[in-house]
Amino acid sequence: MPKHLLNPNKWIDLYADYLFNYTITRVNDKEMAQDLVQETFLAGLKSMKNFKGEASERTWLISILKRKIIDHYRKINSNKGKAEVRITYNSDTETEGDWLEEQVADPFDKTAEDKIQNEELSDAIYNCLSKLPEKQATIFRMKTIEGYETEVICNELNITSSNLWVIIHRARTALAACLEENWF
Repeated sequence: MPKHLLNPNKWIDLYADYLFNYTITRVNDKEMAQDLVQETFLAGLKSMKNFKGEASERTWLISILKRKIIDHYRKINSNKGKAEVRITYNSDTETEGDWLEEQVADPFDKTAEDKIQNEELSDAIYNCLSKLPEKQATIFRMKTIEGYETEVICNELNITSSNLWVIIHRARTALAACLEENWF
């Protein structure tokens, strides 16, 4: 898989509208959405050295933004900045995998408690992944965890994109049930 590169000089032109539209549907407040997108770009700039090039710029920025949105709700929904983060299941192709990503702590903003909770969730996810059929687990891991593009996975595993999404849907359903039983 080719390494992705960061080009922050183009972030606003390439991603601002997409990130804003993504955010406004989740916070329903124009000014807050703009602030969260700005915070995302700032966090991205501060964390460029941590970018490994395994995911696209947009995927990386979205993962930062998701954590910013979660932090926003934690701040407004609790007296100590802690809140339950609910799983959302999205079925459109742009947001496949959101339910998992929303639960993974942002590597750019960790507290000791976040780190412990994230390690526990990570262990639970990998335990549940190990219970999936091998092909299902491999495809889920490649797409959702490692951030491979659909086309790359399809070419590498010689499957169609519709087959890939069926497999991912089945893996998600099984993982959700397993996590519900073993972690939540």
